[in-house]
Amino acid sequence: MKTAGKSIAFFDFDGTMTTADTMFVFFKFAKGSALFYLAFALLSPVFVLYKLKLLSGHFAKEAALFVLFKGISQEKLQNLGKDFCEKKLESLLRKQALERWQWHQSQGHEVWIVSASCEEWLRPWANKYGMPLICTSLEYKNGRFTGRMQGKNCNGPEKERRIRETVDLSTYQSIYAYGDTSGDKQMLALATHPEFKPFR
Repeated sequence: MKTAGKSIAFFDFDGTMTTADTMFVFFKFAKGSALFYLAFALLSPVFVLYKLKLLSGHFAKEAALFVLFKGISQEKLQNLGKDFCEKKLESLLRKQALERWQWHQSQGHEVWIVSASCEEWLRPWANKYGMPLICTSLEYKNGRFTGRMQGKNCNGPEKERRIRETVDLSTYQSIYAYGDTSGDKQMLALATHPEFKPFR
């Protein structure tokens, strides 16, 4: 049953709330420029195949994570994520996106981040501002990163599935959604107020 006046807003993060894809910025922050560019030279065939739509985004992303971070301890990776949020992430945020987010909060709306980025470099920021988060998770075994994601990359249909799994949308009178790529299409379709590339 819908509650009169009850509203919720879903924000994609990379490209919508930020000026860059935080995954690549985090990779460079965590590994340094030399190792970052070396890794991506090695991974260039993977990304070419992805651009040609011969490989899935899930596979390409997992390949990069495997090459750069496989075997790193969970504690170290999470600490790198915290440092990234404290030292780098704020500078990537779009002013208009923050203003819209603050407007939703001032109206008493629920506000969620729904992102394909991994929680290691996104959750510390979300927690700082009390933002509930739906995002991609990494797999650990014996305290170390296996090189794989836990479940699917949170993009496209997976965004919709995760939202429906987490939130009872039928109870909201107004649903806002903000995105900037085809990977947000399904999330935007859930909204009564969808906006595509609204902050550019």
